[in-house]
Amino acid sequence: MAIALSGIKGVVLAGGLGTRMYPLTKITNKHLLPIYNKPMIYYPIEKLVSVGIREIMVVTGGNHAGEFLRLLGNGRDFGLKELHYTYQEGEGGIAEALNLTRDFVKQDRVCVMLGDNIFEDNLSKAVAKYMKIKKGSMIFLKEVNDPKRFGVPDLVNGKVVKIDEKPKVPKSKYAVTGIYLYDNSVFKITNKLKPSARGELEITDVNNAYIMKNQMYYEILSGWWTDAGTFESLHRAGNLIADNYIN
Repeated sequence: MAIALSGIKGVVLAGGLGTRMYPLTKITNKHLLPIYNKPMIYYPIEKLVSVGIREIMVVTGGNHAGEFLRLLGNGRDFGLKELHYTYQEGEGGIAEALNLTRDFVKQDRVCVMLGDNIFEDNLSKAVAKYMKIKKGSMIFLKEVNDPKRFGVPDLVNGKVVKIDEKPKVPKSKYAVTGIYLYDNSVFKITNKLKPSARGELEITDVNNAYIMKNQMYYEILSGWWTDAGTFESLHRAGNLIADNYIN
């Protein structure tokens, strides 16, 4: 297990109603569905633990929130110092869910992971690099075949100059994955956000606010990555884990 890091906490966003995966999500939360030999929620928690984060908050929602407590308990099975929970009412967006963790994060930095992002890389070196930066944010990019489905960075001279959400004409072949590192000023940004056209507080707007301040950094994932928010991607995630686990 990695040496415990101080000054940074972990957040796993596992809310939403999972309507794209109905009827599976009629009886449970999407993030509790199995990916190969573990519940989906185990993977982001284990990734956070692997870089030395020992205090984590899970943001959940919907009708099955209590199942997270029954499954994860106090987090001791993961080697955590503390495992916290909070509840997001409705589907107000990723940035709204992040804002709910303000009192947990306090003055520390935060590593945020979407609960349905499954990936190969160990983030220890990237997090260590980020902790040496005085202030700002770091995102993780991955080359994909269908960037139109994601937030897409516009890269100019090694910098992210803008992120476009689900663009019709992508300006790069990269997707912004659901892994984010933020300093404490992120909560000043989320407080000022206005809902998008779909009525949510968007994480892309948070990231663009850091870009405007010239405080955005990025790393490119070298291993495989997938979300697991559809039947197809859930199946793909299971196959990737199975191949990696067996080999």
